[in-house]
Amino acid sequence: MNKTIRRASVFALLLVLALLVRATWVQFYEGQALADDKDNRRNAIETYAEPLGNIIVAGESITGSARTKGGDLAYKRTYENGPLYAAVTGYASQAYAPTQLEGIYQDLLNGTDSRLKTVMDTVTNKRADPGNVVTTIDPAVQKAAYEALGDKKGGAVAIDPRTGRILAAVSTPSYDPTSLTDANTAGGAWKKLTSDPDKPLTNRALRQPLPPGSTFKLVVAAAALEDGLYASVDERTDSPDPYPLPGTSRNLTNENPNAPCENASIRVGLQYSCNNVFAKMAVDLGEDKVRAMAEKFGFNDDEQDVPVRAYTSVYPSDMYPSETALTGIGQFDVTATPLQMAMVSAALANGGELVSPHMVSQITDSGGDVLRDYGDETETKRIVSSSTAEQLQSAMQTVVDEGTGSNAQIPGATVGGKTGTAQHGENNSKTPYAWFTSYAKSDSTGKEVAVAVMVEQSDAARSEVSGNGLAAPVAKAAMEAALKR
Repeated sequence: MNKTIRRASVFALLLVLALLVRATWVQFYEGQALADDKDNRRNAIETYAEPLGNIIVAGESITGSARTKGGDLAYKRTYENGPLYAAVTGYASQAYAPTQLEGIYQDLLNGTDSRLKTVMDTVTNKRADPGNVVTTIDPAVQKAAYEALGDKKGGAVAIDPRTGRILAAVSTPSYDPTSLTDANTAGGAWKKLTSDPDKPLTNRALRQPLPPGSTFKLVVAAAALEDGLYASVDERTDSPDPYPLPGTSRNLTNENPNAPCENASIRVGLQYSCNNVFAKMAVDLGEDKVRAMAEKFGFNDDEQDVPVRAYTSVYPSDMYPSETALTGIGQFDVTATPLQMAMVSAALANGGELVSPHMVSQITDSGGDVLRDYGDETETKRIVSSSTAEQLQSAMQTVVDEGTGSNAQIPGATVGGKTGTAQHGENNSKTPYAWFTSYAKSDSTGKEVAVAVMVEQSDAARSEVSGNGLAAPVAKAAMEAALKR
């Protein structure tokens, strides 16, 4: 064999070996990554080759699957009362990545979760029958909060304080997830939804942290009682009115100039929502103690999963005393979601213990056998002493019975709450946010519920924007529905 042929043969052999090595690498090392690639059309074809599993509310499916007409995707997702439950379900789309419960339990709902496989499925390599997600949502509470919010832009969360079960998670304006399920029409719907200035895809119940205003005064009051700064909610405080913000020439005043806020007790301070009382209290405690209490309630937790991950509610750090004062009234850089403020009321209503909130009770296989029971996994944390909780419950009842939260009164129930109106925009130039956080206990059945409502925007005149006027009626509707369960 001459030299040229021999070299060509060796070169050809090296090329063959390189191809074999590359093929082996792709098949055994990159194969799974390619299979999981979001642009791999085969994944969508497989996902929608059969009906998906369902999301369950009170024993009824609020999702379904429908046969498509033509194309390589055999089925598409459907929703019952889609706008009502959108903040819970999210969407499963042929064109876009799934969100909310649809995204978290994607593998369970499409049958690829390994826990669903039977021995025969393993032998035949057949996709298992899909499983189902059983939620804690109460349809009556969900509907009551949704209808009460109406055309307002806002969010609401209702929690059973004793179990941590989320009974409602509502966000308005909402959208119909069905509009995003079909790949042929999803693009137009997506463009319309994402260009809407009201941002209907935003989950305002769980993922829209905003300044909580005076509802945060409950956290400051809890810190003061736990620290021993004040022995009871009826002890008079050291609170000049108006309160000079430390290091500034600015005086902090109260919304009602005739309210008895000078040196008012915590009870009276909550009843009339006295800014001077809680701004001074935050400064006297210091930012570290206020932050520590806020974090016990759940602020600054960037892994708050219910199981949808909620946006972090924030209590800031490294502040000037004047800024600490403003955090005492839920302003400056304090932010919270309705979920977070519902957790505050839930912990106080439950004797100072917070049961971890969750909106999924179980996941099951297609036959209903439980794969995981989340009720068995709840954690209970002591946030404040039972004495502090009882005192703040009493003070919150005064707010509803005799103070700024009168619109939340429910016959036959003990109701406690706290209103909030948070400034919005530079120099409060935009419409304020209206808040209400509360709890209710049935006098006859003993049933309990904690609810927080945030109204980001409404058609009400600026002078009519208040926690009692806009948010408390929504909370009342949700609480009434919950107590009738």
